[in-house]
Amino acid sequence: MSALNIENVNKNYGALHVLKDIDIQVESGEFLVLIGPSGCGKSTLLSAIAGISDITSGRLLIDSRDITMERPKDRDIAMVFQSYALYPNMTVRRNMGFALEMQKVPVKERNAMIERVAAQLQLTEYLDRKPAQLSGGQRQRVAMGRALVRSPKVFLFDEPLSNLDAKLRVEMRTELKKMHQRLGATIVYVTHDQIEAMTLATRIVIMKKGVIQQIGTPKEVYNKPANTFVASFIGSPAINLIPGRFDPSSRTFEIGDSKGGPTAKLIIPDHIAPTLRDARKVILGLRPEAIESSIITPTTRPGLQSVNAHIEVLEPTGPDTLAVIRWQGHELTARLGREDDQKALAGAEFLFDMNQAMLFDAETEENLG
Repeated sequence: MSALNIENVNKNYGALHVLKDIDIQVESGEFLVLIGPSGCGKSTLLSAIAGISDITSGRLLIDSRDITMERPKDRDIAMVFQSYALYPNMTVRRNMGFALEMQKVPVKERNAMIERVAAQLQLTEYLDRKPAQLSGGQRQRVAMGRALVRSPKVFLFDEPLSNLDAKLRVEMRTELKKMHQRLGATIVYVTHDQIEAMTLATRIVIMKKGVIQQIGTPKEVYNKPANTFVASFIGSPAINLIPGRFDPSSRTFEIGDSKGGPTAKLIIPDHIAPTLRDARKVILGLRPEAIESSIITPTTRPGLQSVNAHIEVLEPTGPDTLAVIRWQGHELTARLGREDDQKALAGAEFLFDMNQAMLFDAETEENLG
């Protein structure tokens, strides 16, 4: 049995259907990340697991125990909030141990648990300070420590890093991953940041308007997205999506210039959508790293197809350079190497790596692979 089972969960606010038939099995020790745009239902689902919000239908189980109707305090769940939610008049020690104090855990045992967790989170020297004397990152570690001392069945994190600055967010992301690897805890984590999701998760759940679009490992949702929404949402810069038509007899993707110019054709390798037998309107997906400069990349590599494109903008980022190019009337983003930034200006020939291509149905937007 999974550590946490979410079975056919629905949540309505009157006529508004917020969660629609949510089914997720979270394995013991898994780091599951819920991600999606604002209003997709991810925080509502987290609140339902915690018992803060009731569900309209469905079941919630922890280690095969039905907790659907149990009060939050009886669910054996610890939650870390976006706002830290620390008691300002209490020291770090008391903040971390307050739940244990309410459970009448003996002082000696309580202190031992607090000191063990404080050492793991590098908070030992701050135990006698109050929250106002701590930095944002230290406060967030205290909030995590308060959850950790309880050793619950499941940890819930509701966008815990969104209030931190960019540098601290990266540092805390690393700390969270280390903590998970060290403790093997079962974690359900909500974020709107896809980089956070990709770096932390063992599996990702992508949601849209209360519906699960895809569940998979970071590699799966990136390399084989279920539809154009997932493809666009996961990945930075976003995937290039180009409408056109697929001809199965010649295995070609055809696209006309949006301004009435000549048609361009790209050969689709046999392993891309191999079962597609009928001609239809499709959307070609190419990640920015699948578009390369012909000046640097040898054209002998299999799957590379040369195209002429106009460079509109170059954006150096340090380790690489992003180029906004125009091809057949469409703006595309290419991720080039550092050495390409000046050399790319000398010509307008680019290479599409069609081995990395994806095809989506133009009507359903589902992946045809």
